[in-house]
Amino acid sequence: MKTFNEHESVIYTDAQGNVIDTFVIFDTDKTTGLTHINHMNLRVPTDSLQLHPASIAKWNLPMKDAFSFQIFKKLKDKYQEPAIPTVKRTLTAEPGYKLAKAS
Repeated sequence: MKTFNEHESVIYTDAQGNVIDTFVIFDTDKTTGLTHINHMNLRVPTDSLQLHPASIAKWNLPMKDAFSFQIFKKLKDKYQEPAIPTVKRTLTAEPGYKLAKAS
């Protein structure tokens, strides 16, 4: 199976035949075979992707400066957050019955 690494520049071909330059946010998932790309936050099969000619050199980043790298990092953190935020509450145990003192 063909896989893509995060940060790689790729060319995505959609169902209508449109060709879009984008980059990989997360590595190809080994179980599903889908790759998470930046374009419209899609997870696409690897057969619709090809490595961009500029990425032929291994570990080529789609950004040239530290500022772009920080934006990429924030984008990756955003996609890792759950779609529905979880509410975290502290629970306190309360007795279910009031017991009277025995005399």
